[in-house]
Amino acid sequence: MSQIIDAGFPSKLIPAPMPYTILLPDDYDKSAEPLPVLYYLHGGNGNGHDFVAGTRGVFDEMWKDGRLPRMVVVAPSVTRSFYMDFRDGSQKWETLLTTAFLAHIRATYRVIIERRGLYLCGISMGGMGGLRLAFKYPELFGGVAAMEPGIEPVLDNKDVKLEDRFWRADALFGEIYGKPVDGAYWAANNPANIAMKDSRRLIDSKPGIYLECGDEDSFGLDRGTEFLHRILRDNGILHEYHLVRGADHLGRTLGPRLREALGFIAGLINPPPPDPIVEGLRKQIAIWKAQAQKRYGEK
Repeated sequence: MSQIIDAGFPSKLIPAPMPYTILLPDDYDKSAEPLPVLYYLHGGNGNGHDFVAGTRGVFDEMWKDGRLPRMVVVAPSVTRSFYMDFRDGSQKWETLLTTAFLAHIRATYRVIIERRGLYLCGISMGGMGGLRLAFKYPELFGGVAAMEPGIEPVLDNKDVKLEDRFWRADALFGEIYGKPVDGAYWAANNPANIAMKDSRRLIDSKPGIYLECGDEDSFGLDRGTEFLHRILRDNGILHEYHLVRGADHLGRTLGPRLREALGFIAGLINPPPPDPIVEGLRKQIAIWKAQAQKRYGEK
């Protein structure tokens, strides 16, 4: 059975040591092979330990049947920080996770020290944080699976409607984004804005991007997820998108949805071989397009 390890990481970047939880596959101590790292990001009001403990069975099941490669699962507990550096500099969670803490994990565990060995999977607030980290640091992370990410369907904080913020106190936004909220800072940390601003960087680096949300999400996060999907598609950024019929923010759909999200990460770690049927189709399509262009004189 997998092994759960709880620890803490002290840093001057945050007010107090950060608790974190590690999940190791059952054969971790029996192999010398370095493993990928999965940053496993909890939602608002959650913590890394409970997130890992509640989904441990999914990892054990998928490791056992080979649907998920062995990996070191790392679940930091970041309070309700949005996984961000605060506007006033008092808390720097993003900086911590991408520098000192990552270096600690790589020095402590037998893991791959390359982009192909670092991935993100998060839910709700963790989905939002995972997207931000993957979009800001595409050369660091190989991909992200964002489940029901806590993002809004706008590009300007002033346009956020009550239906998309009723569960977040103004004081929380003020603590993170400034009092009053600094619109430019909000935009600089909004995944949709980052995708538009750095579209060429994301196109060239090709991080794996997986978006999903239930179409009955009680927080309305399907609106923000759909909005981001359109932004990515309109800007030519490759991604996979799932709108899950009849699914809410919690409940019995989350287990199967987590398996799908982790399956996407598995495909990034071990990509499938080329499909000869698809290759044949594309060659034929290229011939037909060339013939049509010659026939009609169009490009």
